[in-house]
Amino acid sequence: MKKITDKDKKDWQNFTSGKDKIVDKDNFNIQFKEKDFSKSIDLHGSTLDQANEIITHFIKKCYIEGVSKITVITGKGSRSKNKEDPFRSSDLAILKYSVPDFIKNNSELMQKIKMIDFDSVNSSLKGSFDIILKKKL
Repeated sequence: MKKITDKDKKDWQNFTSGKDKIVDKDNFNIQFKEKDFSKSIDLHGSTLDQANEIITHFIKKCYIEGVSKITVITGKGSRSKNKEDPFRSSDLAILKYSVPDFIKNNSELMQKIKMIDFDSVNSSLKGSFDIILKKKL
């Protein structure tokens, strides 16, 4: 057993008599998780129908879990074969555009969403966008 030194005793007395607040680690972790809890999902390789189904379930699940921000990775669509098909919309046939459009037109999902980062969707430099969720009631 280790003997308590005079320095340790003095440090303990200074600590207990001081007015510094002790951080409640348990409460701090809960507050941190609530403020900055984010998740991401990668939809690369999904068809439009698969991506819409996946994102629907993911948004609902994240909302229930109290996630505040979702990053949706769709890719830039630069290698999409859909651009070569004249009978398809070059915008909505690419996940980058179709997924946010699907979400925006889904009233059930939009009730859970505070904001969709359409600036990222419209940027040719980005292959992802963020969704900010509302707090669960």
